[in-house]
Amino acid sequence: MSLALHALTILAVSSGAVFFLAGTVGLLRFPDALSRLHALSKADNLGLGLVVLGLLFQMKEPFAALKLVSVWLLALLAGATVTQLIAHIARPGESRQ
Repeated sequence: MSLALHALTILAVSSGAVFFLAGTVGLLRFPDALSRLHALSKADNLGLGLVVLGLLFQMKEPFAALKLVSVWLLALLAGATVTQLIAHIARPGESRQ
């Protein structure tokens, strides 16, 4: 069973790294700020989720797993908030309140 958990960890963390790489490529290649934000926020959130999922297979204590999941949820919240703020500033012609 340990070999299967190690294989799942490697698969999930590697998939997360691929999504991080795809988000970075999108950040560098897309033409405007809004499409760059979309690529980066979606790919990074999914990449971090997969990395956390892969690390959950290696956790022995439930409290450590809870900490990993809470860090992922806080990163989701912070990423969504920052993306909205940057998109609001980057979009020309929109009234600001």
